[in-house]
Amino acid sequence: MTVTMDAQTKATIEAIERFNEAFNTHDVDAIMRLMTEDVVFDNTHPPDGKRYEGAAAVAGFWTTLFSSRPRAWFDTEDLIATGDRCVTQWLFTFDSDDPSVGHVRGVDIFRVRDGKVCEKFSYVKG
Repeated sequence: MTVTMDAQTKATIEAIERFNEAFNTHDVDAIMRLMTEDVVFDNTHPPDGKRYEGAAAVAGFWTTLFSSRPRAWFDTEDLIATGDRCVTQWLFTFDSDDPSVGHVRGVDIFRVRDGKVCEKFSYVKG
């Protein structure tokens, strides 16, 4: 079966894949080059997440995360995209190279504008 994809959906998937690659290298500058200046990020902090607005606030969050979790790693388990929206299902390993030691599962809901992430809303199980 041949699946055709519109240009916007393809660009969205490519942006998210670049973002995830940058995340897994812990390169905050590379991550921020893939996010808009007015980015909005809701993390998974219970009960409703904590909101970060703007590139400076989001970059600060990533810097703190990577310094406190030097082995942080996302594995995308599934990715669904249409137009400027993308949902990823992931496994986040945070304490070791072994996911059985320290991990959570969750989803991110992204919106992409002009090839950059402008919204990232994260949700975690449990």
